[in-house]
Amino acid sequence: MSDPFVADFDQEMHRSLLEERASKGAIALTALGAGVDVPVAVIMRNDVTQLEVMRAAALAGTVIVALNWHGEVDEVAAICDDSGAQFVIIHRDLIDALRPALQGRQVIGVTPGAALCAAYEIGAEAAQTDPNCVEWRTLVDAHPPLENREMMRPLMRYTSGSTGAPKGVRRTGTGPRKNFEDVLRRIGTEMMGLKPGSRFFTAAPIYHSAPSTLSSAALVSEGTSVLIAPKFEPESFLATIEARKITHIYLVPTMMSRMLKLSDAVKSRYDLSSVEFCVSTGSPWPHDLKVAMIDWWGPVFWESYGATEIGFMTMVSSQDALAKPGTAGKAQMGCSILILDEDGNKLPAGETGEIHARMDAFGGFDYSNDPESRKAAEKHGHISVGDLGWLDDDGFLFITDRKKDMIISGGANIFPAEIEAVLMRAPFIRDVAVFGAPHPEFGEQIVAAVEPFEDWSPDSGEVLAFLEGKLARFKHPRIVDFHDTLPREDSGKIFKPRLRAPYWEGAGRKI
Repeated sequence: MSDPFVADFDQEMHRSLLEERASKGAIALTALGAGVDVPVAVIMRNDVTQLEVMRAAALAGTVIVALNWHGEVDEVAAICDDSGAQFVIIHRDLIDALRPALQGRQVIGVTPGAALCAAYEIGAEAAQTDPNCVEWRTLVDAHPPLENREMMRPLMRYTSGSTGAPKGVRRTGTGPRKNFEDVLRRIGTEMMGLKPGSRFFTAAPIYHSAPSTLSSAALVSEGTSVLIAPKFEPESFLATIEARKITHIYLVPTMMSRMLKLSDAVKSRYDLSSVEFCVSTGSPWPHDLKVAMIDWWGPVFWESYGATEIGFMTMVSSQDALAKPGTAGKAQMGCSILILDEDGNKLPAGETGEIHARMDAFGGFDYSNDPESRKAAEKHGHISVGDLGWLDDDGFLFITDRKKDMIISGGANIFPAEIEAVLMRAPFIRDVAVFGAPHPEFGEQIVAAVEPFEDWSPDSGEVLAFLEGKLARFKHPRIVDFHDTLPREDSGKIFKPRLRAPYWEGAGRKI
């Protein structure tokens, strides 16, 4: 069997070379002092080197803390501090903007390649920021391969609860097989159907949990090649499928919506017959969008409902999605799902309650510095991530609403409390409520309902300007509404459902 490749749009290496480089990287990280209790933060865009870094950390037994490279200084600093990350591996063009958050940590630079520079219009000077900073590739080349490897460790992901404060999800074990690599192989074979000769492709950001896990599953699957796009561009994505004869894909609904907007002439230009499997996670997939994609590509689509804390809980095929519109699928890989009422009682099929799930394959977890949230989320040995839904008589899960206020826009989790906390610092805002409204492409968009002080002339531009440099752009509201008085419950809490309801009338969904 030929050696499968690992590639981005700039470089390609055979899998054996990536394993060799990752093995050397593991030695390098260990020599620097990274370890189980000394996580490594990674702030990178999509490229092969990011896969190399992740694999190196896994081989060394070091916990990787993957950060969204769009984050602002305060956000990055808070996560690095909370996780205990003393090392930061970062694309060089991102260093200047985040320099205050990097103080006191050893910085390892990664020079972005030509494809990244072209995709993000990175100039030569920015690509070479801090030339004296140690370069990851130089570090790797200076060490021999690893001989005795540690157990592979999954990444540490940051999510958030109803308070909006970021919480790190750290694995406390890797399930009954005691090896996370085995779990990844199970995902590759049982969920994705990977086999020798398969070619996996995604343009989704690898700092997110699902594309990272699926890319890792493909990396450890025998004979599977992996292709990573630096960013998503609709026609380029289709062209790559045809040119590379891609068999397995990870997409999110936002990407599908953008591809469907291409002209019929463009859509018919590319041969997509190689595609065997395409999975979507992260945000609700509207039924009409799903039907349109199935009509175009055929019944190759699967949707998974999952959570950073628990893993991939359900899967639904194209056939079942058409037969049971709106379902999130059936439990997978030994997952157990309970629907509970507010008192923790189990509800029968057809009744809506809070979704609790247990996924032993992924092992246990805890929240960094927040054990009480972990305890509060668990009932009957099952964990809730705040969603409401019901099971039908055949065991198919239907998600009806979110118990929490979390907004999912373009597959990214956005927490209103975090945005509200920043806006409340504005001298011209008396009070504010942030929530999600439907968006045809991104799933949801952010709305800020603002109660201004009387002596200020409401100006949405000024509200957005106040957020500059304090929150990443994808967390900025797309809509700012002004209210003389925000509606409140008897307790004094803002009654968000009343603000949210008009936006969702006629949307045909609640999330």
